[in-house]
Amino acid sequence: MSDLNAAFAGGAPEEADFLSGAAAHATGRGKWVLLASMTTVFFVLLALYAAVLAVLLPNQIQAIDPANKASGLAVVFAVTSVFSTLTTPIAGALSDRTRTRWGRRTPWIVTGSLAGGACLALVPLMTSLWAITFFWVGAAIALNAMQAALTTVVADRFAPAERGVASGFVGAGMTSGLTVGTIVAGLMAGDIAQAYWLFAGAVVVACLAFVLINREPPVTAALPGPFRPAEFLKSFWVSPREHPDFAWAFAGRFTIYMGYQGVITYMLYILQDYIGLSLSDANKTIATLSTITFFALVFAAFTSGLLSDRIGRRKPLVFASSIIMGIALTVPLFVPTLQGMLIYAALIGIGYGAFMSVDMALMTQVLPKADGEATGKDLGILTTAVNIPQILSPVFAAWLLNLSGGDYTALFIAAIAFVYAGSFFVLPIRSVR
Repeated sequence: MSDLNAAFAGGAPEEADFLSGAAAHATGRGKWVLLASMTTVFFVLLALYAAVLAVLLPNQIQAIDPANKASGLAVVFAVTSVFSTLTTPIAGALSDRTRTRWGRRTPWIVTGSLAGGACLALVPLMTSLWAITFFWVGAAIALNAMQAALTTVVADRFAPAERGVASGFVGAGMTSGLTVGTIVAGLMAGDIAQAYWLFAGAVVVACLAFVLINREPPVTAALPGPFRPAEFLKSFWVSPREHPDFAWAFAGRFTIYMGYQGVITYMLYILQDYIGLSLSDANKTIATLSTITFFALVFAAFTSGLLSDRIGRRKPLVFASSIIMGIALTVPLFVPTLQGMLIYAALIGIGYGAFMSVDMALMTQVLPKADGEATGKDLGILTTAVNIPQILSPVFAAWLLNLSGGDYTALFIAAIAFVYAGSFFVLPIRSVR
């Protein structure tokens, strides 16, 4: 029986020799190497997501069916997000149970990146909506399985007092990745296949380098019991009554992403149909907006993470950052011009950069269990608060656009309402200041 199969079946006696060490928090030079390489992987991963979701898929779908581009994009995102939402908590829970000579998370990071990169490389070769959806779904499943394991490293390897800094670095990598990915994809929009292959290769190289540079320490926890599907599925229910902070954190993250995701998903079409740019100018403008957002994101992510650890507080910074995001979404509503979008880009960078960095630290501190044995599963559940909006927001946005006759004003109003509502859900959390 292989190491991985043994993990799911309850383990084998001979595994004890490499489970005797402690999965200690990283210290000294190793901590900074881990932090830098984690930031790099998240940078590449989010660059990939931004490139595909904001530029490559919209361009590819528009080339196939220009008249139904909005509904086609909504279908691809909705189908993909269903699988992504299911994958993240399940993969996180299975990584909690995994016992191999290479640790719990490493096998998921390696196999997820390889499978995800392979599927992504095939997407530009497809010429029908359903073929594109099939291979992008495969890539999303594999990459979300990898991400579930990778996200857990923050809780596994950093002490609670250092998670603000860790989240700040990772958040800066994620947010700058979103920006750079959009810029690169916008500049490469004329050669979509090359762009897909670039990002597919980058994520494989980054993940393999990560696991080679940062060897995962052995696990001291007892081997998991026999795998029972009914008990496994039951473990995904986290009672809001018993764990209200977990529920409030989930609700806040969910509503904020419902607002943010709805606008970002349709950015290419907003620039064309709301601002009035041509397709060529819209792709170039996405790169310009992303450049502005980049500097705001990096500055906000680093400073917010450091400030959060220094003052020992997460909630005020999460609340303030979401308010700034709401203000950013208000600007294009009243100033539907290129200048308005430039202001939006700067403000959304500040708000979203601060939110991502501090929100990750907050999430690691509201987990129901503190022993680390369900960290992957619980963080996976909280990640669905990001994935579910990817299912609902494109469909909801398409419905709003259809109902309003293609008026993107309705989309901005709904996004503002979601973000402002989400900013208040963090306030009832008691276990985190």
